Amino acid sequence: MSSLSKLKSTIAPELIEFEKRFKLSMKSSVPLLDKITYYIVQRKGKQVRPMFVFLSAKLFGPIRNETYMAASLIELLHTATLVHDDVVDDSHKRRGYFSINALWKNKIAVLVGDYLLSRGLLLALENEQYDSLQIVSKAVKAMSEGELLQIEKSRKLNLDEQVYFDIIRQKTASLLAAACSVGPSSVGQDKEISEKMWQFGTMAGMAFQIKDDLFDYGYKNIGKPTGIDIKEKKLTLPLIHVLNKAEKGDKNHIINMIKRSSDKRESQKYIIDFVKKNGGIEYAEAKMTDFKNQALAILSEFDDNESRQTLNELVEFVVERKS
Repeated sequence: MSSLSKLKSTIAPELIEFEKRFKLSMKSSVPLLDKITYYIVQRKGKQVRPMFVFLSAKLFGPIRNETYMAASLIELLHTATLVHDDVVDDSHKRRGYFSINALWKNKIAVLVGDYLLSRGLLLALENEQYDSLQIVSKAVKAMSEGELLQIEKSRKLNLDEQVYFDIIRQKTASLLAAACSVGPSSVGQDKEISEKMWQFGTMAGMAFQIKDDLFDYGYKNIGKPTGIDIKEKKLTLPLIHVLNKAEKGDKNHIINMIKRSSDKRESQKYIIDFVKKNGGIEYAEAKMTDFKNQALAILSEFDDNESRQTLNELVEFVVERKS
């Protein structure tokens, strides 16, 4: 598997230029806001979504000014959702650093998230990037619906597999789908190509989320099991699968444990062991591989070039990554 830094090397000049533009896109005349956005920029993540934007664009033609704007729009939206998610989840850490709400409290964090979202929308409007705005607005709608669907269904603790897939398709995969869709749109490709790349991004995003879910179980001995999803009473694919095939007594015991003592380490360990013993990890891994293969099958329909090869490797990285 290629490292992320090696994959980035194929679009290194574009990512350097993107970083400059992304910083500028967050500028404000309000000193407090500038201070907070500076804090955000200094703690940027892996930049996986901008990578998908640039590689999806280069698959079809040379990078344009519109592509940089599309990448900034995606990253502004992504950053806004992370800030809001930390408020919703009452999370005080993000990528090993204090979250915005931990440092500046919820009210300011919500307003900062709103500002970032509005900057993205204005960036698209000011540059008449209506196709990109339509694609990203579709993702925002899906992400909101997915979050609310998860809250509604999680209360009952009886998720079936299809509802779980609906939730992760909307919550996680839609933003990656948008990143892959705005790329070709930014270099003049028609809606049919853009839609095909949306499907590619959806499949890659589904695999990405299942991989994240597997980390909660110490997948393939990478670190220790965290049990965070269990603690938060969040049902993910490995647990959903074993609950759906478990005997009634075992199922009720696990559900009662989640309801009453999911915050206890011994309960988390019991549930993790139950999932592992009953094939939950292998099942989720097989589903993840299936989504990955569907993504690669869509990609194979396009002309082979360096960008397609790198996208292939990036999808492989998504399912093989260690964190």
